[in-house]
Amino acid sequence: MGYAIEGKLLEACSCAAVCPCWVGDDPDGGECDGLVAYHYERGEIDGVDVSGLTLALAVHIPGNVLKGGWKVVAFVDSKATQRQRDAILAAHTGQLGGPLADLASLVGEVLGVYDVPIEFAMSDGRGHIRVGDAVAGEMQPLTDLQGRPTSLVDSVFSTIPGSPAIVGKAPALRAHIPQHRVAWEFSGRNAILGSFRFTA
Repeated sequence: MGYAIEGKLLEACSCAAVCPCWVGDDPDGGECDGLVAYHYERGEIDGVDVSGLTLALAVHIPGNVLKGGWKVVAFVDSKATQRQRDAILAAHTGQLGGPLADLASLVGEVLGVYDVPIEFAMSDGRGHIRVGDAVAGEMQPLTDLQGRPTSLVDSVFSTIPGSPAIVGKAPALRAHIPQHRVAWEFSGRNAILGSFRFTA
């Protein structure tokens, strides 16, 4: 049936700000580790209401973002029912088409899928996220001289195609997923926040 969803994206990674992936350059250090989280403020996927839920992805990108081959550990909000969980995963694995299918095509391997409590609190480019005991991060925006958040638009790559993104830094970002040998911790690296509206 497709989807019509709106909400907020948080992305934070090992690259320096502003993330080179968004302008098509190779990631700093040649590869990238990070978090991509979608919080649905309202909407339906395959006829199922997913309002208030969050999907978070711990991601390893082995080279240029556009060449794909990403390895992903997916975390679905534990508040989701089985129908909601199935709908969210169907959309983000590309089964329902649209812009999420374009992003899903970059994923080479899903290492695991887990149900965990997810806390997502973002406003005006500032806030935090906690994904069970696996991932945690904070974000603060870059600003102009008047204190207005800096935005990135019309970039060659985007996890929220069609929408501007607030660029900033993550004072703290860490992941500890021992079952998949994922462990990293960064401070003062790239972070991006934006609103999305996806339909398919």
